[in-house]
Amino acid sequence: MKGESFTCRTSSGEETLGLGTRLGALLDQGDFVALMGDLGSGKTWFTKGLALGLGVSPETVITSPSFSLMNEYRGRCTLFHVDVYRLEDLSDFLDAGLDEYLYVGGVVVLEWADRWPEILPHRNIRVEFRILDQWSREITLSGAHPRALTILKQLKREVE
Repeated sequence: MKGESFTCRTSSGEETLGLGTRLGALLDQGDFVALMGDLGSGKTWFTKGLALGLGVSPETVITSPSFSLMNEYRGRCTLFHVDVYRLEDLSDFLDAGLDEYLYVGGVVVLEWADRWPEILPHRNIRVEFRILDQWSREITLSGAHPRALTILKQLKREVE
């Protein structure tokens, strides 16, 4: 299966949030977003945008679930925000029951998705963050599943 990818640059948290909002507006039940990048690279800002694009109320505070492991937000479809930063290995992920959220029917966003790529659903959109300087980020979005390709092609048209 041939994949699709493109790279954007953002120069503020608001621009990263805006890109996430655009992607979120294209997502639907069963979509999976795999976030990868260093601490402070913009993963949570991007997820805040995804939530807005999914119709989560702007008054809802979106936080990284580093300690709770998973936060759930209600919008036009449910957003399950999972963060595995504090987990040591795949068995911790499985013991916590987080694998159940990989196929729950809402939209799943997984931070630190590069830790165990073998568990990612095929229907995933990879979003890789690279810090360029204090404010600027390089964000590469990619996927190979037909659903991911459709979303990425539409998003690429919107941001170019």
